[in-house]
Amino acid sequence: MTPRATYRFQFHAGFTFADAEALVPYLDALGISHVYASPITTAREGSTHGYDVVDPTRINPELGGEDAFQRLVAALRARDMGVIVDIVPNHMGVAGGGNAWWNDVLAKGEGSAFARFFDIDWRERLVLPILGEPLAAAIEGGALAVAKVDGRRVVVAYGEHRLPIRDEDQAVAAEVDLPTLLGRQHYRLASWRVANDELNWRRFFTINDLAGLRVEDPAVFEATHALILRLYGEGLIDGVRVDHVDGLTDPAGYCRVLRARMDAIRPGGYLVIEKILAAGEPLAADWGVDGTSGYDFMEEVAGLLHAPEGAEPLGALWAEISGRPADFAPEELRARQEMLAWQFDAQLRGCVAAFVALARSSPELDVITHAMIHRAVERLLWVFPVYRTYGTGDFAPATDAAIRAEARGRVQRFVPPGEGMVVDHILGWLAGEGPSDAAEAVRRFQQLSAPIAAKAVEDTAFYRYGRLLSRNDVGFDPAHFSSSIGRFHAAMTARAADWPHAMLATATHDHKRGEDVRARLAVLSELPELWRDRVARWQALAAPFARAVDAGDAYMLFQTLFGAWPDEARLSDYADRIVGWQEKALREAKLRSSWEAPDEAYETRCHDLARALLRSPAFVADMTDFVTFVAAPARANTLVQTALRYTVPGVPDLYQGTELADLSLVDPDNRRPVDYAERKARLADGGDTKLALVARLLKLRRTDPMLFAEGAYEPIGVTGARAAHVLAFRRTAGDRSLTCIVALHCAAVLAGREDGSFPADWWGDTALASGERVGERLQGVPIWVGSD
Repeated sequence: MTPRATYRFQFHAGFTFADAEALVPYLDALGISHVYASPITTAREGSTHGYDVVDPTRINPELGGEDAFQRLVAALRARDMGVIVDIVPNHMGVAGGGNAWWNDVLAKGEGSAFARFFDIDWRERLVLPILGEPLAAAIEGGALAVAKVDGRRVVVAYGEHRLPIRDEDQAVAAEVDLPTLLGRQHYRLASWRVANDELNWRRFFTINDLAGLRVEDPAVFEATHALILRLYGEGLIDGVRVDHVDGLTDPAGYCRVLRARMDAIRPGGYLVIEKILAAGEPLAADWGVDGTSGYDFMEEVAGLLHAPEGAEPLGALWAEISGRPADFAPEELRARQEMLAWQFDAQLRGCVAAFVALARSSPELDVITHAMIHRAVERLLWVFPVYRTYGTGDFAPATDAAIRAEARGRVQRFVPPGEGMVVDHILGWLAGEGPSDAAEAVRRFQQLSAPIAAKAVEDTAFYRYGRLLSRNDVGFDPAHFSSSIGRFHAAMTARAADWPHAMLATATHDHKRGEDVRARLAVLSELPELWRDRVARWQALAAPFARAVDAGDAYMLFQTLFGAWPDEARLSDYADRIVGWQEKALREAKLRSSWEAPDEAYETRCHDLARALLRSPAFVADMTDFVTFVAAPARANTLVQTALRYTVPGVPDLYQGTELADLSLVDPDNRRPVDYAERKARLADGGDTKLALVARLLKLRRTDPMLFAEGAYEPIGVTGARAAHVLAFRRTAGDRSLTCIVALHCAAVLAGREDGSFPADWWGDTALASGERVGERLQGVPIWVGSD
């Protein structure tokens, strides 16, 4: 069953199935067809997100367990609604002692029935980097001890971790000295600082608490998917969203197997994947999925809201203030180089070793050295244009060819003289042109290129580059500042033809800043000189407090304060929210602080600057004045973004609470409790324009679901003086049609206009191809949606 429209809930102990059940009438009144649930399987105790699954075979008791889940489903089914659930096949949570499978591996080593479940190199003992100090210091300081828990002796670390002791050592555990006992276990305790260099098992990105799963093994697939397939078979869920599909060994094969298993139970289940698509990268049509979870649409609509004229002046302003590059490419390259040489060194060495072994199997390649292969792999990963390719060692899809060709062109400037043939061999192996045993090397490369893209680009470079922060978000390409109307039409036409049921998202649990923060910041692309003037005033006001704060960090603070600026009633807790964002941003950037070595003195200076500005009457007044000045074009962007999400081809998702203004920042700020009493009241009284628009468009989708689910997308030409400010299209199905007209890049005329309306003569002769004057539709509002 394809959803008509979804509503994303983030479940945790503070928001359970019972809480969601109480909101079912509200969701129904709003027009939602499906709850889109964060992971519901048992996660680590106290998890606030659910992606650290410790037991995929049962529903999380902290959320209410299976009984409460069935009650939620019953409440939804009574209103002809359903559920889509998020699943996590790539990894499991292994911290805290709650994962029985992992504990069995620690106790029995390679002999455990679950050893095959995890991606572990058993040539050495499993490295367990949980110590806050060297092992000897931990023992000497009393951080480690042997205790009896549930009748068995375990190693207790810091009073938190419970580590199993081998069966063979249970009888002597209390008598043996601790160093000797630890030396006999299947794991090697180590400081967390050695993980980047010595970890011998695949983790999720750089998180030592999440261990990679080998879901390509049929036994692992069955064990990890039994519950979800049962729930699907019993009609309790209508489909799934697959988390981080690019982390898997064979994403294509996995998706095909999952689709086959679902169809064997009940054809027509909804299946979407979390997949970051690079600019121009197609989603494979033969995976058996309904599309992505929506980051690509988020990028398409965000690019549309930005005026291309702002790229150069805003880039120049950033470079002038920060001393860093005006363009994104140098920041991305540097971040990739640093992350690969540091946080992913162990994975890199493992990848290189696999290619070396491959080369050694061919006598004619004995001229290729280990160092040559290291340089070739490293440099390809510096410039790889997408998250990953999809070869299996003896096969690669045809769509990978263009990616490999682009990578070859990009890497050439970094290749030492005479070593181009090494790069060519590696790319050939990725293409399936190598020996039959190339699968391991190919797997390692592809499972390294994806986290490098995520951690180096999204979680490092995005926090270093500040031309305009609304262009730095998950799935975005800051190098492309804006997108044209023609490009958007082409993307939506293709979406209607190829992916009519893919998700459409503009806010998620992972976004860097809320959809309406981005909408407001996008206005600056149209008013770069006014923005420059305001920044100069704020710099002067900040000067007494910013003497020891990097100018680039201060400039990103100004953008964030502006973008997320709340109304007066919500200013009281704004400083704490900003300080939380600052800490994460500074540490992710890894320039003046980091998670590994926090510079708390510098962070405090940044926090003091933020708090001082928010205590300054002059700054608060000036910021409020500027936010008020751009309120109309910012609101226009919000409504345009909302209208497009609910009218273009696809399944629109509404992230919890964002039916009202979404001025959230990066997590955990974007996962704060939602005031549903306020939302119910606003839905009832129609007092919020964004929520009223959402409800109106969802009503249209409910009235004519097939028009939106299967209808064609037809661009409508626009002529006249303001044609560049209008995007128009028609959705058609049979004799039914719906026209959508939206205004773009209108800050110059709307800024400062309290009523948000266009001057009577502003649209002039601008008209649709049908001859209809745009001014007749877009007079007091920036959007028009209606039947012809």
